[in-house]
Amino acid sequence: MPASDTPLALIGYPAPAARALRDLGLIAVNVPVDDPRAVMDACRALHFTGALVHDSQQIHLLDAVTPDTTARRVGRVDAISFAGEPHGTFALSDALTDTLEASGYATRGAAALLIGTDAHDLALALPLARLGFTDIGVAAESLPEAERAVRELPAGLRAFALSRRDPTCQGFAERADLIVLTGGSLPAGLIQPYHTLIDLTGRINAERSGASRVDLSRLPLRRLARQLAHATDQRFHPNELEPVLPALSS
Repeated sequence: MPASDTPLALIGYPAPAARALRDLGLIAVNVPVDDPRAVMDACRALHFTGALVHDSQQIHLLDAVTPDTTARRVGRVDAISFAGEPHGTFALSDALTDTLEASGYATRGAAALLIGTDAHDLALALPLARLGFTDIGVAAESLPEAERAVRELPAGLRAFALSRRDPTCQGFAERADLIVLTGGSLPAGLIQPYHTLIDLTGRINAERSGASRVDLSRLPLRRLARQLAHATDQRFHPNELEPVLPALSS
């Protein structure tokens, strides 16, 4: 189908984003943000293929679409497909999985500790459980929030709900290989030189502890590739998206 027959909606993005995506052969159109359900109805009526959702609008769009499992867990939507009912996803989670796989990190047989504030931000890292970890600890500000996140993990996986304030969190960290920070800060003294760190907050200096970290520099490109695949059903290599990413990152 020609690109002009299936325009892409941009929700909450500045005008340069639409111009940048046209360089990829996509007809992108900025749409209003004041009434999410009305915008969804209009996009379907005008035969839009899908939509990209700016960070500032992701919470507001959740109730206007049918979210997939990841979007429901995280409580946000960053890409929408209009094939049938408006169907939303949160592509960042799968892009994180892509990034860890591409790094060559040996996940099979390893133990991971996910540390966040609540079940919503911990959900960003839950898809990593598909990569063959044997044990996964899930630590939140409160034990009930950690238990809520653990219930979303696959059956058969050895998973442990922890309070980040409890000594058991430190104990699990001592036998973990990978530490994933999805929100908040790391408890003092938790990270050690033998750990590998994924820091989704961008605030932790792992080098001070001697720990290595997974390079997340290409995570935004992989996320955009996932968003476009969901919203347009077209596949783009992350390298193709480097010229357009700055216009979508403001």
